Amino acid sequence: MSLFDQKALLMSIHPFDLLGERMIEKLMTQMDIAYYPKETILIAPRVRAESLYIIIKGIVNETIEGELQNVYGERDSFDANSLIYGNTQSTFSVAEDLICYELPKEPFLNLLQDVESFQNYFMQDFITKHQNLKERQHQNELTPFMVSRVDEIYLHTPCFVDAMMPIKEALRQMADQDANVILVNDGDKVGIVTDTNLREKLLLSDKSRNDPIGEIATFGLISIERSDFLFNALLLFTKHGVKRLVVVDNEQIVGILEQLDLLSHFANHTHLIAASIDRAVSIDELQNAQRSLTHLVRSLTSKGVRVRYVSKLVSELNAKVYRKVFEMVLPESLHDKCALIVMGSEGRGEQILRTDQDNALIVRDGENVESYEPYMVTLNEYLLQLGFPKCNGNVMVSNPYWRNSVMGYKSKIEGWTDTLNEEALMGLSIFLDAHCVAGDEHLLDDCKTFLQQHFEGRSDIMAHLAKSALAFETPLSLIGGFVLGRAEHGREFDIKKGGIFAIVHGIRILSLEYKIAHTNTTERIKELNNLGVFDKRFASELIEAYDTLLSIRLRFILAQKQGSNEQNYVNPKLLTKAERDLLKDAFKIVNTFKKFLTYHFHLGMVV
Repeated sequence: MSLFDQKALLMSIHPFDLLGERMIEKLMTQMDIAYYPKETILIAPRVRAESLYIIIKGIVNETIEGELQNVYGERDSFDANSLIYGNTQSTFSVAEDLICYELPKEPFLNLLQDVESFQNYFMQDFITKHQNLKERQHQNELTPFMVSRVDEIYLHTPCFVDAMMPIKEALRQMADQDANVILVNDGDKVGIVTDTNLREKLLLSDKSRNDPIGEIATFGLISIERSDFLFNALLLFTKHGVKRLVVVDNEQIVGILEQLDLLSHFANHTHLIAASIDRAVSIDELQNAQRSLTHLVRSLTSKGVRVRYVSKLVSELNAKVYRKVFEMVLPESLHDKCALIVMGSEGRGEQILRTDQDNALIVRDGENVESYEPYMVTLNEYLLQLGFPKCNGNVMVSNPYWRNSVMGYKSKIEGWTDTLNEEALMGLSIFLDAHCVAGDEHLLDDCKTFLQQHFEGRSDIMAHLAKSALAFETPLSLIGGFVLGRAEHGREFDIKKGGIFAIVHGIRILSLEYKIAHTNTTERIKELNNLGVFDKRFASELIEAYDTLLSIRLRFILAQKQGSNEQNYVNPKLLTKAERDLLKDAFKIVNTFKKFLTYHFHLGMVV
């Protein structure tokens, strides 16, 4: 490997990429390249660490008392803690022949002292480490922005009218074509009529709707070639302070580029997907609008967008789909007499990719609930066609149990709280996350108010509900390793059972106790912090831990073959060292939260 290649490799490894070029060159004069055969012990409780190792090729295992803790591969480094603190409980042994850089202890400690960002990487707390890792994932965010072209974005079809056409007729033609603006032909020039023109030159003036449209048009349009770069479109929007550009091809107008569409394009076509859903008039059109949703998730996560923001966006788009299907299958006269609700991750606004349907219908008291059955059966069938799988527990509007009047749901709530069997606890938990996506949301509000009132002073029931958060062990051993599954999952662990469920369910019950209306887990944590249930630091740690668990889960879901049902299993060997460290820290916070729940709800006394 040449010196140039060594330098390039080192500068590509975090946190050495935080150092300047001259510092890297100085560092290279202090480093050696070493080779170690398989089974060599590099560091151990009785073998003092003298260097920081940076792997070029090979694999190193870290064990504590014979139990595997970490696996280090190409571009990983170890063991900074041994150098900083002067001792270790771990043994680092070569699993595959090793070629590595060795940075001696003294220059490494000097770096920690001289370069704050380098020091922070090795000594920062969980929250800072998590946030810095996310920031690094943003570094290449502008790359697609610089190379994308205008013809890759959604362009609005222009509505052309003659300058002498009466304003009211031009507006009618605009509406018929579902256009956003009007382009006005006046001889050899073209003008534009927007909402601003209509407001300022028609509504706020003495103009009549029978006057020629050309009299209120703005001429001197700003245009861009459809083959040009979107970055240049952004420059034109900024320079001229306009909201629209005329797109031309060989001097012919082919469309209108809206500033909002440009910005949405770099949020990965979100606006286009939403607009397509709104305009859909059939299930086939909805299917077309939904096909790019997985690409949207992949693209946003690859840019380092936090998973909780991605999930909110996806949940909003899914809610639009639910609302559109609701409008398609149900007669308009029935729309305001019921409420279509979603529950589970969809209700919490935490849906990433489509999981099982969890939906229900609340019908206004006095209405015939059974008359909704054929419409709701069709609704579930349509959702299935759109890629929303049927719920294994049959929590769907086609099931009469989840199709009821307001009084019917109040009766269910009473039954759930009186019996406290497994089915009742599940029903309560599901309903606590309910969110209205179509119809009259006040019907759900009425049911939730009753639920809150019914739990007033019922600490016994809340304790039984909260105990479920402890149902699954956190997959972290006493000495800091991962506890893996059995049989076909012997190299993996269930990240949902091991961590996500405890946070979601524990926060859900605390929110019930403190009458918090939010259904989103992160928003619930923030509100609990505002009420003084958590201090700010622990609330922040809990949010970051939850974000870490969801992010790693999503990464493995996206890596699976389409149609796979194994959405919760994680193989820690496929994670980078930084990700494994973050995951361990997240599980430690889950354990701390479980202890909090045990103390808060006196769970040691619950049978």
